[in-house]
Amino acid sequence: MKDLRVPPRTLCFALYFAFTACSSSESPGGSTPAPTGGVTGSPSGGAPNAGRANSTGGSTVVPPGNGGSGNASPTGGAMSTNAGSGGGSAGGSTGGSGPAPQGGSAGMAVGTGGASIGGQSNNGGAAPGGAPSEGGSGGSEPTVMEPVLVTSTNNAFWKVGTPMEVTGNADITVNDSQELQNWTGFGGTFNEKGWEALGALSQADRDLAIKLLFDKVDGANFVSGRIPIGASDYAMDRYTLNDNAGDNAMEKFSIERDRMRLIPYIKAAMAVRSDIRFWGSPWTPPPWMKTNNAYDRGNMKNDATTMKALALYFARFVEEYGKEGIKVDTIHPQNEPGYAQDYPSCGWSGAQMADFIKNHLQPTLTERNLPTKIFCGTMSNPTVDKDILNAVVADSGAKAIIKGFGLQWGMRGAYGQANLDKSLEIWQTEHQCGNFPNGNNANKAPNDFAYGVESWGYLRDWIKLGVNHYSAWNMVLDTVGRSLDTVRPWAQNALLVVDVQGKKLIPTPAYYVFRHFSQYSDAGGKVVGTSSNDAVAFKNPDGTVVAVIYANAAKTITVAINGKKLQFQMPGQGWATLNVK
Repeated sequence: MKDLRVPPRTLCFALYFAFTACSSSESPGGSTPAPTGGVTGSPSGGAPNAGRANSTGGSTVVPPGNGGSGNASPTGGAMSTNAGSGGGSAGGSTGGSGPAPQGGSAGMAVGTGGASIGGQSNNGGAAPGGAPSEGGSGGSEPTVMEPVLVTSTNNAFWKVGTPMEVTGNADITVNDSQELQNWTGFGGTFNEKGWEALGALSQADRDLAIKLLFDKVDGANFVSGRIPIGASDYAMDRYTLNDNAGDNAMEKFSIERDRMRLIPYIKAAMAVRSDIRFWGSPWTPPPWMKTNNAYDRGNMKNDATTMKALALYFARFVEEYGKEGIKVDTIHPQNEPGYAQDYPSCGWSGAQMADFIKNHLQPTLTERNLPTKIFCGTMSNPTVDKDILNAVVADSGAKAIIKGFGLQWGMRGAYGQANLDKSLEIWQTEHQCGNFPNGNNANKAPNDFAYGVESWGYLRDWIKLGVNHYSAWNMVLDTVGRSLDTVRPWAQNALLVVDVQGKKLIPTPAYYVFRHFSQYSDAGGKVVGTSSNDAVAFKNPDGTVVAVIYANAAKTITVAINGKKLQFQMPGQGWATLNVK
């Protein structure tokens, strides 16, 4: 049997990442390098030390369904282990240099050899932040062989295997010559409640959670992050960055509140991935800019003085975050402008949005020499928001300014009715949380396998519709998942959840579904054609082809991909990712 493992692609993100189809002269990752050893601090202060990947005490990492603890076997993936026990190395002995394990359950291991997730050995390389694993010689990038095949199903997540190269007919064909839309990667949203939940964990497990999301080798490989401008519905409480009524000159604008939770969360991610790109959107402008003078509900005022003040508010956000070394690449002027909710929100009309973009926001950014891009986003209401988007596109002045569109999950059915310019970037900006208010799970998010299957459908459908980028909603929450809305109970799912009382980090089935799509599909590639609705495929800049497949029933399956026909056992109600050079 041939060794089909794919060599590492460690330089692709340093060489390329842009959210527009054309090239950019902007340097990725902001103006300052990531800390070499992590930024020390606590959840209510600085970012956790992402350089320390091992622990001798603390909380527990619990992969769903993988069970077990202790060291990984040489032929299996790393089983879950108690981070507080010191654990063992994944994929062989501490600091070993063997290949990624073939087969077995690949979970999380935290031990003296550093953190290794997904069944791949650190091979003596460096953990995030530059701390070398025990027994290794250090260095900034671990040397690994990427697996060709990873599968998951309920109670058996992230199993690394080796397919057999065969001849004969294929069940699914990946047509990498049929290049569809540009692909710029996956990301997630930073929210205060996520960082607060992570604060219940040990330092090592906080580091591990960030690695699970952003690491290129042993995580989901997220390349972007959404930053709320003021409170989202998953802030600890309601606030904006300037609650001082009438301060049109933004003299009292401040990000001091964000230094408590959002900025440490963001800097923890930057310590793992220095080339991460950031974009911002508000859930509400300052209440004094709204008709009801409140955080919740209400509409944006329409006078020029207020509009100019809001434009300056956005510019100050970009500037002040820039001083923190966090480069905000793009602004979406309003989260869900067609929904007035019982949490921070604000209604807009299409004419208002077009006027604001062309007469206030872009001129203010230009005056202050800010290259920040403006998107028409983030739209979610399939009727009102669709009409707002179409009004912006119909205004020639506003249309000439916007660089793309941000569409949230409510727009999926209205995608074909929105006047989207396909030459611009189209982002899916919020993954559907999958749990709905006032139902059986209104007060606690299920985070179950059914939501993993549901998530597969959302990811598949949006990518097949033609989006260029896909963003998760809450990356981390506690096991309850309640928002600021006290009127309508709505406990929402997350990719990683924290059992606050038990001090346990739990990757959910939805996390693994995202990772099946995101880990090996590189920014700068293309979405390519497949012969099946149950397969999505990407062609990376280096020529590697990645296919993500779902099957209801267990079966032997043959996939034609990148000049090979590969056969393997497909799990029932499960996923497979093929990663073929």
